[in-house]
Amino acid sequence: MAERVRIADIAEELGLSTATVSNVIHGKTKKISNETVRRVQELLEERQYIPSMAGILLAQNDSRIIGVVVNNHEKYEGHALEDGFISSSLSALETEIQRSGYFMMVKVTDRWEEITRFASMWNMNGLVLIGFCDSDYRKLRENMHIPFVVYDGYLCGAKRISNITVDNRNGGFQMGNYLKRMGHRRVLCISDNDICVDLERYQGLCAAFPGEEPRLMIVPMVRGERRRFYEEKLAEICSYTAVFAVSDAHAIELIFFLQEHGIRVPEDISVAGFDDSPAAAWFGKGLTTVRQDAAARAGLAMRLLGELKEQKEEGQTCVLPVALVERGSVGAVPECKSGA
Repeated sequence: MAERVRIADIAEELGLSTATVSNVIHGKTKKISNETVRRVQELLEERQYIPSMAGILLAQNDSRIIGVVVNNHEKYEGHALEDGFISSSLSALETEIQRSGYFMMVKVTDRWEEITRFASMWNMNGLVLIGFCDSDYRKLRENMHIPFVVYDGYLCGAKRISNITVDNRNGGFQMGNYLKRMGHRRVLCISDNDICVDLERYQGLCAAFPGEEPRLMIVPMVRGERRRFYEEKLAEICSYTAVFAVSDAHAIELIFFLQEHGIRVPEDISVAGFDDSPAAAWFGKGLTTVRQDAAARAGLAMRLLGELKEQKEEGQTCVLPVALVERGSVGAVPECKSGA
């Protein structure tokens, strides 16, 4: 394989500075004679010079690239982009970014330092960050000038950071009211943590049952450990008439587990989720869930990035509405448990 031709090689052969050759490559020829431009271009073609894309973008004022960075959290077990919420978010962002005349680049990492290198390497116009924590966002703001928007952050008074979230508490409340209308009083909530977004969803559920606070069951983040946990807690889980999982992924996984053990959904126990990921509609009778609008969030993300870039916005938190979606995984409370 032939050695890659460098700018320095072209400059040396023509007796020019590397800066002159670089300026010709990047189209900055106002102060360069037509003859010099011609000589450089001819030799570049003859030597089949392949420019570095990163170098071209760094030399331009506007790369037209929006970076999307997803936290490689342990709960994804190395498959972050396969998560229903993440994949739906990326699909909506790609559509909106392309519609706005930009290109999308995706990165998965659990280190905030890699985000700064990723953004600067490609001279990005902006970033959308998903799944990181408050301290990471603040460090990034201190170490990076590129504007960025956060999905589901918890940021109070953070300058030049815009956060887009959904009304998680209201989503939990809508689900609680619906389960109550269906006759459920013994309701279990499952989550792999009790903070931030998941806590808000649980608190909304509790608000629908004043004086009858549903139980919160914290399950392991790792799938294998979670399955063993369900094995141990199966009888306890089945003592409830309905389970509200704070994500569709947890809800669907639980339904499969229950069905493996001969427990019918919703005849024996109802199960509901949150997010309305694509799998929620495809799954069996369909998963009752809470829908958040990925397209609306993506459109808002692009608008906020533009305002941050033009310094029209100092940072804010925007809360988007959610809506209950009724499907077949929730039924009326089983008669055998109606007196429980």
